[in-house]
Amino acid sequence: QVVRLTAGGTSVRVRLSNLYGAAPLRLTGATVARTARGAAVRRGSQHDLAFGGRAAASIPAGRERDSDPLPLTTRPLEKLTVTLYFARPTGPATYHSRALATSYVAAGDHRADAGARAFTRSAPTQSWYFLTRVDVRGAQAVPRDAVVALGDSLTDGLGSTVDADDRYPDLLADRLARRGTPRPVLDAGISGNQLLRDSPCGGGASALGRFRRDVAGQPGVRTVIVLVGVNDIRTQGATSGCARGEPALTAGQLVAGHLRLIAWAHERGLTAVGATLPPCGCGPAGEVLRERLNEWIRGTAGTRSGYDAVADVDAALADPAHPHALLPAYDSGDHLHPGDAGYRRMAAAVPLSAL
Repeated sequence: QVVRLTAGGTSVRVRLSNLYGAAPLRLTGATVARTARGAAVRRGSQHDLAFGGRAAASIPAGRERDSDPLPLTTRPLEKLTVTLYFARPTGPATYHSRALATSYVAAGDHRADAGARAFTRSAPTQSWYFLTRVDVRGAQAVPRDAVVALGDSLTDGLGSTVDADDRYPDLLADRLARRGTPRPVLDAGISGNQLLRDSPCGGGASALGRFRRDVAGQPGVRTVIVLVGVNDIRTQGATSGCARGEPALTAGQLVAGHLRLIAWAHERGLTAVGATLPPCGCGPAGEVLRERLNEWIRGTAGTRSGYDAVADVDAALADPAHPHALLPAYDSGDHLHPGDAGYRRMAAAVPLSAL
């Protein structure tokens, strides 16, 4: 599984998750290496990971576990490959379904393999399995400077090019690095995620329900960027499909949800940046909700939202001639998710001075 770091450091640890497992997850062993290309890693760069001083680890159902810190010097925007070996079936997997990064699967123990040959016999996947976080320590930055991007598929990067790291949080990390101030940028986007309710369509626990774990529970967090609500609007009042029976919403309910996120962030001393919702093809009633929420986030509805800063994603992506639609140059083709150019515009809309 290939991941890109957004900050460098002198040691690395990984977090493995069995939050949604039905039984203990028994890991036989794991390695981390510097990525070469595809499934291949740079020869001589593989390092065994340890868990409490041992290669093997057992993670109870509903729990997560960190590896021991591994001395390894890394650079901002460097890619690492994490290889996990399970000698026995794992049962239901805790995974990130739309990682938009290729992961490679093979039967047998290939932790010591530098080449990619063993992984050509099975179809790759675009999901991350069990691997939920890679931490670095001794980074070239102040200890509490991480940015967490909380959201749905617009944060997850759906519509961007696979393996190109063109999600907006990736591109925000690029902006910071080009300025000479690289900082950790954590992508807490889940496709299908909702603000108020757990998703009925496989989009995970609500943003409200996972704030403590996915934002406040991350090390060194200083800022949270909130871009969520599109799926609440798109599924409200649904009469068919996986969202059938979802209740109708009011703009006031969406505002109340955002206010709770803001309050929780401020209680923990975090800067909260609110991002407006871009055009979403949500229909006339949904468009009213989107516009009212955006007016509140911007502070143009007569009441200050409480966000410390605003990333006006709506203004960045909307077609000036047709403000209820994405500008075609930024549209991935589904009239909801941006393509690579659109995600670059989203990253550019984040005010760096607020971070």
